[in-house]
Amino acid sequence: MKNRRLVIGLTGGIGTGKSTALNAFERLGASTISLDQIAKEQAKPGRKGYESIVKNFGTCILNADKSINRALLGRVIFSDKRAKLGLERVLHPLILKEMRELIGRMKGIVVVDVPLLFEKKLQNDFDATMLIACKPKTQLQRIERRDGMSLAEARLRVKAQLPLAQKKKLSDVTIDNDKTVVTLEKKISEYFLGLTLLHRGSSHGNPN
Repeated sequence: MKNRRLVIGLTGGIGTGKSTALNAFERLGASTISLDQIAKEQAKPGRKGYESIVKNFGTCILNADKSINRALLGRVIFSDKRAKLGLERVLHPLILKEMRELIGRMKGIVVVDVPLLFEKKLQNDFDATMLIACKPKTQLQRIERRDGMSLAEARLRVKAQLPLAQKKKLSDVTIDNDKTVVTLEKKISEYFLGLTLLHRGSSHGNPN
């Protein structure tokens, strides 16, 4: 365990509430990193990720202002497994490099939202892993409501990820998020208190 910081890998599935949980940790005082946000930054014009995406998918996935049409790119990669793997191959090394650099500059409790934590076997990057999960029906309803997708599209997105049942077996902690945001935030607050006590204990006597 790192004494200067306690790094938690936060994961889940699309629509399970990872972003809500990450925001709750941030409000409580944790340092937070979102790999989705890093990916969005990498996809902006002038970044290496942008160049790689355009090279692999062509200018047809660009908007009129040369920015990447994320909705179109999403439909392409979630309907074509080979395209999805190709995108991951060019983007993930850039995203992980940036993630590790950011973690290295942080202290205290660090929570990192990593959508493909178990799919990409990234457990060794973290001191512990936390899964935000919910029932399949709840997950599909949230995706439809949040992203305006059809049920078929929502199911396709869920199917592209490792099943939550498998992630539960791999995760150190699972938080069920089938109820309200307030209920989830209360659970996060309780875990944050425990993590704070754990970090203080592990850092005792360390000048860093």
